[in-house]
Amino acid sequence: MDTGAVKGEIEIHATKTPKPRPADTGLGFGRHFTDHMFMMDWATGQGWHAPRIVPYGPLNMDPAAGALHYGQAMFEGMKAFRGRDGQVRLFRVERHCQRMSRGAPRLCMPSVDADFMQRAITALVSLDAAWVPAAVGTSLYLRPTMVATEPYLGVRPSSRYTFFVIASPVGSYYAEGMSPVKIWVEQRYVRAPHGGLGGVKAGANYAASLLAADRARHEGYSQVLWLDGEEHRFLQEVGTMNVFVRIGDELLTPPLDDSILAGVTRDCVLALARHWGLAAREARLTVDELRAAHRAGTLREVFGSGTAAVIAPVGEIGLGEERLVVGGGGIGEWTRRFYDAITAVQYAHADDTHGWLTPVS
Repeated sequence: MDTGAVKGEIEIHATKTPKPRPADTGLGFGRHFTDHMFMMDWATGQGWHAPRIVPYGPLNMDPAAGALHYGQAMFEGMKAFRGRDGQVRLFRVERHCQRMSRGAPRLCMPSVDADFMQRAITALVSLDAAWVPAAVGTSLYLRPTMVATEPYLGVRPSSRYTFFVIASPVGSYYAEGMSPVKIWVEQRYVRAPHGGLGGVKAGANYAASLLAADRARHEGYSQVLWLDGEEHRFLQEVGTMNVFVRIGDELLTPPLDDSILAGVTRDCVLALARHWGLAAREARLTVDELRAAHRAGTLREVFGSGTAAVIAPVGEIGLGEERLVVGGGGIGEWTRRFYDAITAVQYAHADDTHGWLTPVS
């Protein structure tokens, strides 16, 4: 694979038939898409080329494309916000671009230069800036994606890829909003074992999670608390988010490895905890320790962190026949504090002292 450099400048082909924009109220998540998308292609011997912004529309993909048969597909997720001053800003865009660029080789896919990726995303958001909603709790969700497009049958890396970015004005990820959710500890199925793809945003990770998540929802739970693939004892992630547990006055989160995604919001939480002087550390935590803390009355808060939901408080954990109510079932003090601090920066209600925002001209 090459270094990720891109040949050519970004060409812009603006739509002649703009779509009506939805109101900020009732957006849901991932149901509406903006007028344009960014695209470029990669081929052996050519590298990345033909960067362009075009009207949003279907991909022209051969039925034998490698992504459809052998799972060479990965993506990112990030957001643009309209601050109270009307300015549109990207949140931690460079961190997301770097993560996708680093992750591509794990799938034998070509990296995209992170700086160019950021430039392409900024150009797309600038063109579709009118689609960025203004209400607090809304944002423009951005989905960079890479798929193998060479038509062939045979297990090997593709010789062609398409990278594209689509954008969607969104509201809250969970129907409950910031209300506490119920999660189910999955003790049979595994999301990502060591040596697998859990450390990158591969589409296969999400396919692996669907059955357990569907079963949990049928039992009245919003998400799954995933355990490790070897001993089924250690906490990994909650749904598509990193997980945090407050026991007593200490905040714990599983350490990163090749089965846990290096969450950008996770990094924000840890940075804020350090800044505030809270006791926070990365540590392996077992289900038995979670149960023991609940019985001792020291399990004070559990929450997930991720780009889509920002912070998702957990009010109840289903563990076999047991139901562990966390912190009386409400939103914990630290949970609320992290959510308020991160969203205040995102909507420019607070100073960006950490340098997390990138203005879009």
